[in-house]
Amino acid sequence: MAMIRAETLSIDFPLYHGESRSLKKTMFAAASGRGRLGEDARKRVVVQAVRGVDFELRSGDRLGLIGSNGAGKTTLLRTLAGIYEPSGGRITIDGALSALLDPGQGMNPDLTGRENIRLRGLFSGLHAADIDRLQEDVAAFAELAQFIDLPVRIYSSGMMVRLGFALATAIRPQILLMDEWILAGDAAFMGRARERLESMVRGAEILVLSSHSADVIMQWCNRVIWMDQGQVRADGTPDEVLSQYLPPDQFAQARAAITARAATAGLAKDAPHAAEAAPEQFQVA
Repeated sequence: MAMIRAETLSIDFPLYHGESRSLKKTMFAAASGRGRLGEDARKRVVVQAVRGVDFELRSGDRLGLIGSNGAGKTTLLRTLAGIYEPSGGRITIDGALSALLDPGQGMNPDLTGRENIRLRGLFSGLHAADIDRLQEDVAAFAELAQFIDLPVRIYSSGMMVRLGFALATAIRPQILLMDEWILAGDAAFMGRARERLESMVRGAEILVLSSHSADVIMQWCNRVIWMDQGQVRADGTPDEVLSQYLPPDQFAQARAAITARAATAGLAKDAPHAAEAAPEQFQVA
């Protein structure tokens, strides 16, 4: 059974150029009342990106992270993914994890698209036959044609997004971390990518999603944490937290849109069984 536990989690980023006392004084004055700057044990000025966060997730949990830009959402996701080390507290993770945080995450720009796909398969513990099928699946979905055998460094941003998306969504993890970039591709690509993404979300035991979209949060999440200046301001169901976070008219519009979609498409009834018709995905070892 998959699990994530964060205990008094804090994440600081040292400001290495801020060692002069005059600069420190200026920075502390500028941040007065916001609580985002401090000093660590080595007397360095640090940005306190995340401070004292506690939560536990078990199989079936779908956590949405909301908050303004700079609130700490992406920093928290990157720490859960192992990109950043906690400055305080600790994280416990049980289960195979995949993070959709950056289109080029984990890719070697000097290798071809095909070689990067193979490396991802090896890293995920897939057998040779599965890696061969993974290469075919990703190459076809990303629609890179002959570019699949050229170095990734020459890819356009759109090609990189398609490759990163196709690769990340081809391997089904127990724990899925997602930042909202994954929902912001060009309209033509996202039109056919959404079904693949929703299948992956349904198949994951735990989802942690950062998004500014109340519609997406209500559709995919059963729990929401509102991050504000690096701390948890509210934690509860989507309705409980979003009703505090959004102006009343925006919350009402988002709730009405979700209700209408569920009534039209039967999402509330069919979602638990939708994975049965999902396209093939490769289970992480």
